[in-house]
Amino acid sequence: MHGTRRDGVVRVAEDARQRFYDARGYGYPLDGDEIALAPVEAAHLLFRGDLDAVDGDGFREFLASADAEGFGLRFLVYADLRARGFYLSPARGEWTPDAADAENVDFVVYPRGKDRHAGEIAYRIRVVGERERLPASSLGDCTLAIVDEESEITYFETSRPDPSGSTTVDLPEGVPTALFDDRAICWEPPTRLHESGFYGQPLAGREPADEQGLQLSLVEAAQLSAAGAIDVPGGYDAVVERGRAVEGERFDRRLRTYAVLRDRGVVPKTGFKFGADFRTYADVESVEQLSHSERLVRVLPPGYAFAPRDLSLDVRLAHGVRKEMVFALPDGDELAWLGVGRITP
Repeated sequence: MHGTRRDGVVRVAEDARQRFYDARGYGYPLDGDEIALAPVEAAHLLFRGDLDAVDGDGFREFLASADAEGFGLRFLVYADLRARGFYLSPARGEWTPDAADAENVDFVVYPRGKDRHAGEIAYRIRVVGERERLPASSLGDCTLAIVDEESEITYFETSRPDPSGSTTVDLPEGVPTALFDDRAICWEPPTRLHESGFYGQPLAGREPADEQGLQLSLVEAAQLSAAGAIDVPGGYDAVVERGRAVEGERFDRRLRTYAVLRDRGVVPKTGFKFGADFRTYADVESVEQLSHSERLVRVLPPGYAFAPRDLSLDVRLAHGVRKEMVFALPDGDELAWLGVGRITP
């Protein structure tokens, strides 16, 4: 069986409609028994030996003549997903009209054992090479298929989570607090500030914080100062000034994220040991009954673009400690959230 290139597709006649489209989900139908194949579909059929040639070219010649950027990567991902038992289509109007307007999507993958006629979509695949840069703002509604230099493929699901929790804290008013290097010390805190709200760490380790003082990070101190819960010489501005002196503009991004999470009933604590900005707890009733944190949060600067290798490192670490990896993205006056996790289709 032979195909012919025309208008950006490969046209195949004879019994192609029954053999390829009806039975196995390749291409889309034309008149009679003829179908149109996307180049990547034609390459796969040539690779399998189901199609003999396209304009006289076999698989090797066809692959070598493909001039579309990234075609080789898309072929590898297409072939991999087919080998895993999936039907999939290019995310273009003739193949998948309902998904054709999706940005940054290369393939629409249907649930295993089903085709496009079932009306269900399992994955929206975006194909990238390991050396490409990925703008964080372009992710959130697709599955990344990252192809490394040895043609191994790693899949990452991206989502837009909505972090929220049930933690509530009865904040005190005007507790005397002093700045001390790159932190603050609350000298006479009520027990509930740490025990129920999980703010800070007691100055004397396991001793009660109300007896020995409570150490606060600068983001904690700034949020509590803004709420009127603590009284710092110089007020809120003094805390923010100290934070900026310690870590520059990154402090403002972290403070903004910290405050938003607290407003949503989530408790953020330092994520230093995990290489993140925060680890988070959704439902804190008391420090003594504290469960494991659920998420790692990294706060990104505006316009940030991932290197796939760095993204893989973040996700691998989060999975290794059984947590979800979430990124906080500045979005005008709001924060957007991006969740990324490794999957096996």
